[in-house]
Amino acid sequence: MLGHAGSSAFDTAADLPSPEPYVTGIVGHLAARSAAERLQAIDRPVVGMAAEFAAGNVGSHHDHPRGQIEYALTGVMTAITDHGTWVVPPRTALWIPAHTMHQVRNWGPLTLRTLYLDMEVCGALPAECRVFRVSELLHALIVEMVAAPHEYDLAGREARIAELLIGELARMPDVDLHAPMPQDRRLARICRAVLKDPAAEHDLDHWAAVGGMARRTLTRQFRRETGLTFAEWRQQIRLLEALPRLASGETVTNVALDLGYDSPSAFTAMFRRILGASPRDYLRTTAEGGRAVG
Repeated sequence: MLGHAGSSAFDTAADLPSPEPYVTGIVGHLAARSAAERLQAIDRPVVGMAAEFAAGNVGSHHDHPRGQIEYALTGVMTAITDHGTWVVPPRTALWIPAHTMHQVRNWGPLTLRTLYLDMEVCGALPAECRVFRVSELLHALIVEMVAAPHEYDLAGREARIAELLIGELARMPDVDLHAPMPQDRRLARICRAVLKDPAAEHDLDHWAAVGGMARRTLTRQFRRETGLTFAEWRQQIRLLEALPRLASGETVTNVALDLGYDSPSAFTAMFRRILGASPRDYLRTTAEGGRAVG
């Protein structure tokens, strides 16, 4: 289960009364990170913040001493760690364990709700990142938690909301919007080359040469480390590249051809096979806040 410049207009956390939530306007990732750093020391099991990002923001690599939930209300974000890439469309969320180095970016405008969880309440959550569906109940709990005063009464309503929220997080089903990164240095070199140009149509011998390894070794070792064939991994990378671009308004035709597909219909067939719906239907369902298909 479970290369763009950013806008910097921001009502700083210092301008807000300390008991109130950091509810921000359009921010850059550096400004949001500054606000987030203040939340880490608050002695509550769960604290939250809200932010909106203009299109094209790219955050720096960083980590937090708390576990983190990144919930996309609107827009699509991408998170990158040493262990893989995750894409988070609307009505899904990303779990990032404490002390996990990560970088977040978004193509189009992004409305985000973030929770920070004390390590003592994270025991039922996995030790690795995951993207998961957000139910109507969990959505309501996240919204309430973000709106709560940060130093809420530990015997009061907000504490009970936090307790229920933590229980719900562990129950949410995973969404397969992840491409794992192999730890073998040769395979990682190949993967970085693919990430730079997901549309590249080289054969397996070419990629083996990039990694300085035999074709058979590449095939065997890649599946062992990622659980995927190299072809399946490349297809997943193309899907993860496509989602934020489609969500930001690019046409299926442009995205399909840019990613090396022969036609929009070939791309749509791949998309439907993995996520269970056409690009248009998938994005409409998630944007409307209903149950995402797939």
